[in-house]
Amino acid sequence: MRIYGITGWKNAGKTGLMERLVTEITRRGFTVSTLKHAHHHFDVDQPGKDSHRHRTAGAQEVLLASSNRWALMSELRDAPEPPLAELLSKLAPVDLVLVEGWKRDRHPKVEAWRAETGNPLIAPNDDTISAVATDTQIESDRRVFDLNDTPAIADFILSEVGL
Repeated sequence: MRIYGITGWKNAGKTGLMERLVTEITRRGFTVSTLKHAHHHFDVDQPGKDSHRHRTAGAQEVLLASSNRWALMSELRDAPEPPLAELLSKLAPVDLVLVEGWKRDRHPKVEAWRAETGNPLIAPNDDTISAVATDTQIESDRRVFDLNDTPAIADFILSEVGL
């Protein structure tokens, strides 16, 4: 499975870039799945719903299904967070998996960076970052893209993964 990451600090534009890339790449006829690393307090379930009641009662996994979609929720119950490779193995085969987050993992990445956040670039100290997508002019030894030039960033990623 081909994998490419979008990384960067909070409010750098990662999620917007991911959304635009999924739209652009699927428009070109490729299948895409995504993985998003979230903070440890997130919850996709809602208190009071049956699935939430199952989980809080102690179920290790709860699979919620309808005619439109299904979702599998797994409770770690003090087990360590699964590594990215294990999570990738849970996905059905697709042409490309776009990964948001997982800064420290070794897959290739584009860094989303906005000067207004005041955070330093990650790229100078991370050889897994092949390009920077930014909303300002910067000097870099990596490819630099306009953060909003989704077709060019998609071209780059697809070329990098051989699609």
